[in-house]
Amino acid sequence: MTNTPFKDLTHPSRRGFLGMTMLTAAGLGLSGLPGAARAQATGQVIVGISQEPTVFNPHLLHIEVDEGIHWAIFDPLFSVEPDGSFAPRLVTEVPSIENGGISEDGTEWKITLKEGVTWHDGTPLTAEDVKFTLELQKAPDFRAARRTGHELIEEITVVSDNELTWKMSSAFAPYMAILSWTFIVPKHAFDGVDPNEAPFNQSPIGTGPYKWDSRAPGDNIQLVANPDYHGDGASIERIVVKYVPDLTVLYTQFKTGDIDVIALQGISPDHYAEASTLEGKTVELVPVGTVETLSLNLGNPVLADKAVREALYLGVDKTTILEALYYGLPTPTETYMPQQSFYYNPDLPEHVYDPEAGKALLDEAGWVPGGDGIREKDGQRLSFICSTTAGNHVREQMQQFLQQSWKEMGIEMEISNLPPAVMWADHWMQSQFDMAVAGIIFLTGPDPDTTNYMSTDSINAQGGAGQNTFQISIPELDELLKKGATTVSPEARKPIYAEIQSMIREELPFLPLFQRNEVRGHLEGLQGYEPNINVRITFWNMQDWSWA
Repeated sequence: MTNTPFKDLTHPSRRGFLGMTMLTAAGLGLSGLPGAARAQATGQVIVGISQEPTVFNPHLLHIEVDEGIHWAIFDPLFSVEPDGSFAPRLVTEVPSIENGGISEDGTEWKITLKEGVTWHDGTPLTAEDVKFTLELQKAPDFRAARRTGHELIEEITVVSDNELTWKMSSAFAPYMAILSWTFIVPKHAFDGVDPNEAPFNQSPIGTGPYKWDSRAPGDNIQLVANPDYHGDGASIERIVVKYVPDLTVLYTQFKTGDIDVIALQGISPDHYAEASTLEGKTVELVPVGTVETLSLNLGNPVLADKAVREALYLGVDKTTILEALYYGLPTPTETYMPQQSFYYNPDLPEHVYDPEAGKALLDEAGWVPGGDGIREKDGQRLSFICSTTAGNHVREQMQQFLQQSWKEMGIEMEISNLPPAVMWADHWMQSQFDMAVAGIIFLTGPDPDTTNYMSTDSINAQGGAGQNTFQISIPELDELLKKGATTVSPEARKPIYAEIQSMIREELPFLPLFQRNEVRGHLEGLQGYEPNINVRITFWNMQDWSWA
C-alpha cells in the first residue's frame, strides 16, 4: 500500500487548508487542484501516538492503541458514551427490557438495524453481518480477543435484512457493555478464507465514519472521511495517525505543531508544567481507567511464589516513584478498579514501603542470599526480566529505580525493553514475559466484569481466549466472576466485586501502582475532542472533531 504525503495540496493540513481558503477569497479559486471536488469534509488532523497500531481486525487479539483505528472504521450496534449511557450506532434504538429488546429474564434479545447503511465497498449492511460477527467470537479456530459473554449465545435468528434475534443460555449482566465494544464486520469479506489470515485484516472494511486509506509501517496510518456515512458525517477529511515511539520526540512534535493531537500515551509528566503554558494549545489533565501495573507472569516458577510477589511489593517505593518520576500527577491505587467506579473498593490494605519486612519474608520462605548476594531457593535464583515499551523514558527510569531497590533486597531484575509492536504481541498475549510494566484498562466500559483478564478460561498461553496474561487461576475467583456476571442489580453486584478486588490485592498477580491521570493536548482550534473513561483509547470519537 502506498503512503500518501500528509503535507500536500491534495490533502491539505489545517494550516494548508486555511491558506488555500485565502487563495479562494482572493479570486484564484481551487478548480484546477486535485481533490477539489470534495465538498463536505475538509482539512486534516495529525494524531501523534507512542505505540503503533498493528491489528486491524477488531476481533483478533489486540491492545488499546488499535482501538483508535477500530472506532473510526467500524461501528458497534450501539456505543458507550462518556456518561456511561448507550447510544444507537447501527440500531434504531438501544435494546432494553422497557422497549422489548431484551426479555425480562435477560436471555432473549431483539435488534432492528438502521436502513440504508452500507459498507465502505458499497455492499449493504444486513442482519447476516451481525449474525456472522457474533458467531465469529465463538468459532473455536478463530483467535478471538474476547469470547466472554458471546459464548452464552445459543441461537441466532435472522428475521429479515434489518431484524435479528438471539437467545442466551443465561443472563449476563456485562453483555450490554461488551456489545458496545463489539464492532460489526462484513460477512462477505471473509467468504472462503481463514478469518485469522483474511486480506480484510490488513485492509479493513467497515461502516464507520472513516475509511481505510493507507499504512506506512513504522510511521503512519491514514484514514479518509466516509462520504456515505449513515450518521452525522465527519467534518475532517483526512486523519493521519502518526507513530512516534519516543515520548520526548512526541511531545516536541506537538510543541512545534508537527502534530495536532497528542494521544497515547499523551504528554509525559515531566513536560506537563511547560505544556500548560504553550500558546495556542489546549492541555488538560484527564482521569482515565488505565491502571499502571507491574504485571507478573505466574507461569514463571520464581514469580509463582506468593512470598516473592509480596516481597517485591514491599520493596516498591511508590511515593518516590509517583513524586519524583510522575510529578505527583497519577493517583496511587491498590486495585484494578477505577476510583470513579460505583464498584471501587476503598477498604483494601494500603501499600507500605518496607524493604526490611520484604527481606524477612523472603528469609522465612527459604530464599537465602547466595555468594553474589542474589537470593536462591532449591537451586533457583531470585532473578527475572522486566520488559516494557522501548522509548518510554519515564517507565525506563522507574525500571532502573526498582532494579536498584530490589538488588539491595537480594532480588535480581534484568531490563529488556522491546518495540511496542513486539512487546504487546505474543510476548504479552502469550505470557512470554516475566514482569511487564503495563497500563491496563481492566473493565469493559462502565461494567465491573473482569472475566477477560482474571478467569482461568481467559489464559491464552493455556489455550483460552482473553487477556489473562498473568496466568492467575483460582477456582474461588472463577466462581466469584461467574456470580458477579450473572447478578443484575448493581447493589447486589457491588459486594461481589469488592471481594474480587480483595482477592486480587491478596494474591498480587500484578503490583498496582497508580491510576493514570493523562495529560492530553490538542490545538485550540480543534473542537469535539472529548474524554470518555468508558472506552480504552483517547481518540475514540474522531467523527465528532472539527476545526473552528
